[in-house]
Amino acid sequence: VGAMTDFAPLIANPKSALLGAAAQFGIFFALFGALGLSAIWPELGFGVKEASAIGIIGGADGPTAIWLTSRLAPELLGAIAVAAYSYMALVPIIQPPIMRALTTKEERLIKMPQLREVTKIEKIAFPLIVLILCAVLLPSAVPLIGALMLGNLAKEVGSSVSRIADTMSNALINIVTIMLGLSVGSKLACEKFLSGQTLAILGLGLCAFCVGTAGGVLMAKLMNLFCKKENRINPLIGSAGVSAVPMAARVSNKVSLENDPANYILMQAMGPNVSGVIGSAVVAGVLYTLCR
Repeated sequence: VGAMTDFAPLIANPKSALLGAAAQFGIFFALFGALGLSAIWPELGFGVKEASAIGIIGGADGPTAIWLTSRLAPELLGAIAVAAYSYMALVPIIQPPIMRALTTKEERLIKMPQLREVTKIEKIAFPLIVLILCAVLLPSAVPLIGALMLGNLAKEVGSSVSRIADTMSNALINIVTIMLGLSVGSKLACEKFLSGQTLAILGLGLCAFCVGTAGGVLMAKLMNLFCKKENRINPLIGSAGVSAVPMAARVSNKVSLENDPANYILMQAMGPNVSGVIGSAVVAGVLYTLCR
């Protein structure tokens, strides 16, 4: 995934990381929701570990959801993987109504300045700095962050490792996708999948995704209260804070173009989009540290 990710929009506009962070509220909403449902219906059997695994669906990051669930609640892996990838695929359907409901016509018409050009040294230094900070502050998230940053570093270094970057972004990710599909599919026995527990997971995942989308939009509106008029943020890019890269950013841009065919915000939306990838991995690391 890192080999296919461009962190330049985030580097050019670091404050967009706040939008990616706000979109992670959906994770905690689903976590506490799972604990609440389990308190009402004990037969669901959601403890803290299971609730943490369910909550990570709100990050809309399939690999992160699989990684955390396999360590905290492997018996729920099939249902959680299906929920996470289902809502990622439904981004174009779920997100636009939420964005329109939470923003005004005037806000959707906000035009943001073009991003500055990011130098090559910045692109190379960024994954190294993020990895070092993660290793120092949150070692449990290194497997996730490290893999992401390794792929991105290979992409940005250039021709000296171009074969490796090309393999990562094409053949290797296709092989991994096939293996993940087979391994997750083996967990989807009908007697386990067609149950009240699975329906609860799907419902909580949908709520988490909606709350995450709303959290990013509302954070952008909050930030605008402290920004000068010429530096205002189009709240539509806040919805891209969920980790569905690059679909969430494309949806933000599509809704913007519906209101003004000349207002392209795709690159600005990619900032919170890629920061959401990092954010969901960090939250997964925190939950894993607290639960293990």
